Amino acid sequence: MGPMEPIKLDKGIPGEPCPIARTLDVIGTKWTFLIIRDLLIEGMMRFSDLQRSMDGISPKTLAVRLRELEAQGIIQRTVYPEVPPRVEYRLTDKGKQLERIFIELKKFGLTLQ
Repeated sequence: MGPMEPIKLDKGIPGEPCPIARTLDVIGTKWTFLIIRDLLIEGMMRFSDLQRSMDGISPKTLAVRLRELEAQGIIQRTVYPEVPPRVEYRLTDKGKQLERIFIELKKFGLTLQ
């Protein structure tokens, strides 16, 4: 598919991965959506800031979700050589592309009130 061709919604080809399902695999797990949302809003956050912003998430779960997002190229992790080490997370350009999806979901959510 060329860059100028419009994308239409279709069922795809049986046996081939669905792009929508792949997207949901990345952002649809518990807490992941909120991590991305917070990074879209704040730009950069430290581990402790992310944990504070999500009531109920365990440090282990947060670490796992951050590693998954980093492996997918959605977030960038920067470690500063300080004592104690300072680690910051921010969205990559690929991750920032999710903003349109989040805005559309918010628009729809506002109609559900």
